Amino acid sequence: MNILVAEDQSMLRDALCQLLELQDGVAQVFPAQNGLEAQAILQKEKVDVAILDIEMPEMTGLDVLEWAKEEFPSLKVIMVTTFKRPGYFERAIRADVDAYVLKERSIAELMRTIERVLQGKKEYSPELMESFFTMKNPLTKQEQILLQKVAQGLSNKEIADQMYLSNGTIRNYMTTILSKLGAENRTEAANTAKENGWL
Repeated sequence: MNILVAEDQSMLRDALCQLLELQDGVAQVFPAQNGLEAQAILQKEKVDVAILDIEMPEMTGLDVLEWAKEEFPSLKVIMVTTFKRPGYFERAIRADVDAYVLKERSIAELMRTIERVLQGKKEYSPELMESFFTMKNPLTKQEQILLQKVAQGLSNKEIADQMYLSNGTIRNYMTTILSKLGAENRTEAANTAKENGWL
């Protein structure tokens, strides 16, 4: 089988590629240092399993997952992460990820995961499932849009203009958001939402 490994930390990527190449049944391993490179490899080479890190420059692992599942429905995708962010997990599940696991696992465990997904099974790390079920996104779609604009550095007035709402309505939204997230101010609210993968 051919495997793609997309990971922006070069030492980790090189080590993983070398270990995978030594495994039985692995024909070729394609390394990619960011999401765009991963996308280019998937368009050019025949890949059976893509192992994607979530946080990568150019294009995140989640972006690649969503694109790849549309383009190559038979491709198996394993997301690896160090972040227990429920928003990321939610997005990966929606995009039909085959496995979503934590990075700190042995090569033997990773090979077992690869075998499972090739048999059509799904696998999710229990720790990630736990964070997903204990931390649901409390924000409405409108509140998420508003916070994205805060994260871009826009003032309440600019946000009001862009969303065709009054200043007062934006202030009311902000009050609700701060109370939902237990934040002191707009910046802290935006950071909290980002850290949980809700933006």
